[in-house]
Amino acid sequence: MEFVVREKERFGGRLAVGLAAGLMAAGGLVAVSVTPASAAPSNGNYTLANGGSGLCAAVPGQSTGDGVQLVQTACAGAAGQVFTLTASGSGYQIKAQHSGKCLGVRDASTSAGKAVQQESCTGAASQIWQLTASGSAYRVVNGNGGKCLNVKDNSTSANALLQQNSCDSAATKQWTVLPTDGSTPGPNPTPTVTPTSGGGDGSGSWPSDTGSVHTPTTRDAGTFFDGGMKRYYGIGDGGQGESQDPMFVVANGGTIQNVILDAPAGDGIHCEGSCTIRNVWWNDVGEDAATFMSSSSSATYLVDGGGARSASDKVFQHNGAGTVTIRNFQVQSAGKLYRACGNCSSSYQRHVVLNGITARSTSALVGINTNWGDTARFSRINVYGTSTSICDKYKGVPKGSEPTKIGSGADGVNCIYSSSDITYR
Repeated sequence: MEFVVREKERFGGRLAVGLAAGLMAAGGLVAVSVTPASAAPSNGNYTLANGGSGLCAAVPGQSTGDGVQLVQTACAGAAGQVFTLTASGSGYQIKAQHSGKCLGVRDASTSAGKAVQQESCTGAASQIWQLTASGSAYRVVNGNGGKCLNVKDNSTSANALLQQNSCDSAATKQWTVLPTDGSTPGPNPTPTVTPTSGGGDGSGSWPSDTGSVHTPTTRDAGTFFDGGMKRYYGIGDGGQGESQDPMFVVANGGTIQNVILDAPAGDGIHCEGSCTIRNVWWNDVGEDAATFMSSSSSATYLVDGGGARSASDKVFQHNGAGTVTIRNFQVQSAGKLYRACGNCSSSYQRHVVLNGITARSTSALVGINTNWGDTARFSRINVYGTSTSICDKYKGVPKGSEPTKIGSGADGVNCIYSSSDITYR
């Protein structure tokens, strides 16, 4: 059965209690504090996720040329998005792994608005960057002019250019530094919680909670919420009814992390725009674990680490447009891990990227609508048993009708993977 976007006005104003009020509520949000310098990243390979857009810094086209200005693109850990951080004095040299070239400022300028580009490494001050803890993220500050890595015009769109600009609290000047091996990013708000996704393929042990919070009404997570690995529950009946409210709503560009959801958890998490869901675990999925809702084709949603179990229908519901990336995630006892809505009130082209997934007792990983141009890409997939379908194809239909399944399996166009991407255990 397909679930549709609700036509009612979103939540009927039940989100009147904002983030500030949530901070004061009993069992409320975990306070964010600046991480000490000892939490600075160690030398290694990382992706840099922007706090305003949820997109990652990238060298466009995986270019190896000098003077190529960086952009932001959907986070996938692909070549061109991986940067090697190497301590240098009080800062870091940040080198594009694929090209061996260093991040610098064009013409070694100290002016606002100058391009941040890859260039041959010289050790110049304009190629050294300080990572200054800023709440849950970092400001990436150039050692020459003291200006911050920023997205031009504070854009949240894919392929927007990166530049340096005066440092302030704008979300587009905050960056989350994510190790490419799936280990804990830094800095983190207190308390620091290590994701339990094992070796980066979603095969780790299930975490225990640090306490429980009864949450009978939807919480506005704003642009950042750290749950401190507490267990949240209390909305809906734990079933598949379509009228249930979500436990959390995440604003465009927001992040929710270190949360355990338990029954009843209503409709889980709603991402109203691009968002990051990091190290979130669903003990018992009710209607859906999370729903992705933006109408923008450039919207990007990242599910990084965590897991879900006991989903009688689906785990992640993609009602809006854009691209969902699910990485280092485990799913147990579910219908589908991901479904691109096949009969919502608005039809979109939707994309999903699965990287580092471990599935047990799950009927299918993905369901997409090929007639709308949906795509699904797979890598590092571990499946226990042989009955799990990797990629099911449907014909999307108008609201009120039921989509028809028209096939399954790799085709190089919509369902994109090879036999080496899937390991059966």
